[in-house]
Order: sequence, then C-alpha cells, then structure tokens
Amino acid sequence: MKNVPVVKLGIVAVSRDCFPITLSEKRREAVMDAAKKANLQLTEIKTTVENEKDAMKALDELKAAGCNALVVYLGNFGPEGPETMLAQKFCGPVMFVAAAEETTSDLIQGRGDAYCGMLNASYNLGLRGVNAYIPEYPVGKVNEVAEMIAEFLPIARIVIGIKKLKIFGFGPRPFDFVACNAPIKPLFDLGVEVQENSELDLFAAYNALEGDKRIDGIVKEMTDELGGGNKQAGILPKLAQLELALVDWAEKNAGASEFVAFANKCWPAFQTQFGMVPCYVNSRLTGRGIPVACETDIYGALSEYILTCATALPPTLLDINNTVPDDMYLANSAKFEGYKTSDIFMGFHCGNTPISLLKNPEMKYQLIMKRLLEPDGDPNITRGTLEGALKSGDITLFRLQSTADCTLRSYIAQGETIDVDPQTFGSVGVIAIPEMARFYRHVLIAKRYPHHAAMGYGHIGKTLFAALKMLGICDVAYNQPVGRLYCNENPF
Repeated sequence: MKNVPVVKLGIVAVSRDCFPITLSEKRREAVMDAAKKANLQLTEIKTTVENEKDAMKALDELKAAGCNALVVYLGNFGPEGPETMLAQKFCGPVMFVAAAEETTSDLIQGRGDAYCGMLNASYNLGLRGVNAYIPEYPVGKVNEVAEMIAEFLPIARIVIGIKKLKIFGFGPRPFDFVACNAPIKPLFDLGVEVQENSELDLFAAYNALEGDKRIDGIVKEMTDELGGGNKQAGILPKLAQLELALVDWAEKNAGASEFVAFANKCWPAFQTQFGMVPCYVNSRLTGRGIPVACETDIYGALSEYILTCATALPPTLLDINNTVPDDMYLANSAKFEGYKTSDIFMGFHCGNTPISLLKNPEMKYQLIMKRLLEPDGDPNITRGTLEGALKSGDITLFRLQSTADCTLRSYIAQGETIDVDPQTFGSVGVIAIPEMARFYRHVLIAKRYPHHAAMGYGHIGKTLFAALKMLGICDVAYNQPVGRLYCNENPF
C-alpha cells in the first residue's frame, strides 16, 4: 500500500565503558543473524554507543542509512545518559530491548548485566520525557530479541503514519445525526493535520472533471473488479468521476503530509446533488490504503488508518448495529459454539467495505436512502453501494476517539466474524466478541463512544495497545472476561 509508511529499522548497540565493548558488538551481530533468518529487514549501525560523541555519530549513521525507526540494544548494562540522549534526538519511534545472559560458562568476563541496565535506561527515558517502546518483557536471547523487533515494526508504522497523516473532511453532519462529531484539537496534538472543506468544494471539484479522459479507465477497473456482481452498471461513470475527484484532491492538497484519509458527508443532500451514493468509491479507496470514513467521521477515518498501518490490510468502518435474532442463533448453533446470544451482534454499513473483505459482493442501491428520497419506482440517485456478507475470520474492533473535553480515549476488542448468512442488506456480518454485552454497556455506552467502529482482520490488540501507549493514550478499554468487573459495573 502506497499510503502507509515504509519502516526502515536501524539497530544501535550500546555499551557501558566499564564493560567489554566486544560483548555488545558480538551480541548485536548475533541479533542481525537472527533477523536475517527471520526475513526481518534491519540496518546494522556499526557505531556502538559508549558516550555522547558516539551517540551523535550513530545518529549521523542512522540518517545516512535512511532509518526512520530505531532499536536501542543493550548488549550489556549500557550508558544510561548517552543511550537515552540517542533516543531523545532521534526523529522517529524508538524501542529499547536488552540482552539476556547466554551460558553459565561465561558469567565473569561475559556477563552483561543488561537486565539491570534496562531499569536505568527506563528511569532516564522518563527524565528526558522520551516515550519509547519497551516490550512486555524486554530482555531476551537473540532469537527472542529478533521476535520483539518484528513486533515493533507495525507499532512503528502506526506512529510514523500518524505523524505524517492529513485527514480531509467534506461537509458537516446532519443536525439529527451528530454522533460522530468530536473536537479536532487532539488530532493536532497527535501530529495529524486536518483540512475541513465544504460539500460545495467537493461538488465543484467533481463537476470540473465532467468528460475527463481518465474516467473511462476507472470505469473499466470497476467493471473488471465487480465482475458478475455489477448489478448497477449505469452508475459507474458517476462513481468513477467522484473517485477521480477525491484522488486529485488528495494529490493537490496533501501539502506537507505524506499520507491521507477522508471523512466525507454522504447523505441526504449528496444523493440529490451528485446523483448517487458514494459507498463503492469509499470501499475502493479504503481497499487501496486510503480510508474514506462515512458521515464525516474524522475519528473513524483515523481509526481505519491506524488499522491499515497495523495490518497492511484494508479495514472497514461499521455501525455496531443490531442484535442477532434468536432463530438465527439457534439455526446456526454449531457455528456459535462458545458464544451466548449477548456475545454476538451485526456490524453493518450501507456499502463501504472493501471488496476483498466480502463474500459474493454486488453493486446495489442504498435501501434506507431509497425509502427517504425515491420511495416509488426503480432506484436511481441511491445507486452505488457494494453489498455482501463479511468474510469469516479473526477480527479486531477498534476506535480512537476524542471526548467533548478533548481527551483521547480508545477501545480494542478481539473477536471473529462468523460464517452465517446475515439475511439483510448492506456490507454486513455477524460478529462475535466474548462478553460483548458487558463491553457494550460498560465501555461503549458508559464512555459515550459513537456507533461507528473500525474493524480490521486479525487479532492485533497487542500491536494497537502498544502503539496507543507510544502515542500517549492512557484510557484504553477492552472487553473484560467473566469474573473481572469494569470499574462502573454493578457488582450485585
């Protein structure tokens, strides 16, 4: 995906001057060998940091090598001042990890004491105000260190991506549907740029492209992608023109940012003026790594982008929408084994989910808007949704959101999509989250989250939790297991 950062990790070994420098160097080389065997791209910085001048030299090497993320490796105890200065002056996410002792036969000259050194490194990182990534257990043998570095890669990708992201918003939300509105100041605090625009700006950009020669090529792409699911072929030229307008807008307005996302108003005036619904365009761009959140949901777009960086796969944005009827649960009881009816729900949106995430996707029309705008006759201005059931598999629900008083908070919940026909319209699927009912009540409702959730495939809670800590998010909720109460849960 071109809209996510390419992380180039550099590793710098450190050595306290009263320890043999060769100990850190040999251990660094061993980590490099382990990384190579694991197909982990890692740049070895030859300068081993013993003092401040070494730290400056290592920084120059990192810059020359194009490294945008750093692993500080305590091959021995390490010099706590220079090693944390290195982290402070490096422009990018930093990880600290330490070497375990290898053998009883070398615990005199070959003992590194990095277990102790990590404590002082952490203390000094705090003094310098450096929010480095430290794994859950940051001391390991070379293969374990290589595994920890591999886990740092998507975390670093999230942090780098956030700092170079611009979110474009088009249009305010309708008066009777303000749930996803939130202050934008916390986005600037994160380093995210925000450019809010009028729907008229997008309308003008769209109209200016009428007859553009590129439209036919995009229509062909859409036709090939949809295949037999192309049930509303007549609407494709308008959708292609909209896609072109958004892509051109991003290229012309990215400015100092490298990566982009959109949060666009999509009803009710959109249908009457543009003559379509934009859902399929949203799905296509999201599938290419450029999230387009529905209903001007800026924090939804941010959450989708974080999932994109975490997984390098397309996410989607869903309403936490409706309960699953008892007869559907009973008819598919074998597939729901281990889940109560209150653990499952349907995630839905009109038709914005990338085609790669859907079973039997088809181009259709937006039923809810048709009821409102063209209740009689065949659909016309409400065409443009991509409908289908979500593919089954492990998933993570996630949202990063600002409260009304500009406090950032988040939730993460791992579960799965179940291979059950949802028997309804839209991009939709049956989702199971252990203890969902309690999570719904004591996190989503109690903490006043909006109805939109970003969903990514895979269990990536560990990555998201670590990245949020690096971004300074203190309030991160998750679904509590049976027997562990939420702070506001009634114990009686």
